[in-house]
Amino acid sequence: MSRIRIISEDQATGSLAKLYASIAGSRGGVANVLKLHSLLPQTMADHFRLYKTLMFGLSKETGIARKNLEMVAVVVSVTNQCDYCVVHHSEPLKRLLKDETLVMALGQTDWSYLEQHLEPRWLLVLNFAQLLTRSPVEISDHHIESLGEFFSDEQILHLVLVVNYFNFVNRNVMALGINLEHDFQKTTR
Repeated sequence: MSRIRIISEDQATGSLAKLYASIAGSRGGVANVLKLHSLLPQTMADHFRLYKTLMFGLSKETGIARKNLEMVAVVVSVTNQCDYCVVHHSEPLKRLLKDETLVMALGQTDWSYLEQHLEPRWLLVLNFAQLLTRSPVEISDHHIESLGEFFSDEQILHLVLVVNYFNFVNRNVMALGINLEHDFQKTTR
């Protein structure tokens, strides 16, 4: 399951057991991406809090819908070839978009379907997410100014934080080698 030791839910005690129960209660289960932190429970709590803030909490403030944030998550994960995160974020995206073809198109090199079905500003965001993931040194004033034609500074910050969050998560998953949960759909709300 992992390249490092993970304390399972049935072996957890004290604050880790409480944390597992809290996460499972709000999500239906605990994803392996969070269980990676079991040896350092504070990092699990902080990771989960950051995830909830970026993917759910800021949407009211920035006006960026969760479906758009999930598209960013999938594109970053596809770019990094992180199959675990692609699967985890494709599932809620399918439910949110009700367009499985669009979700599948996010993983293709030919984005012609996306060009026909997404607003230009979201294509810009997805291209930006790919570039920031592949080559952050290439990001320039021009890229941010282009985003600024469609988005406020708060929205740009939110989008950049989501791209960077998924790069962090993808790298944790790939470095530590976790597998998809057999019941992963419980953890993808």
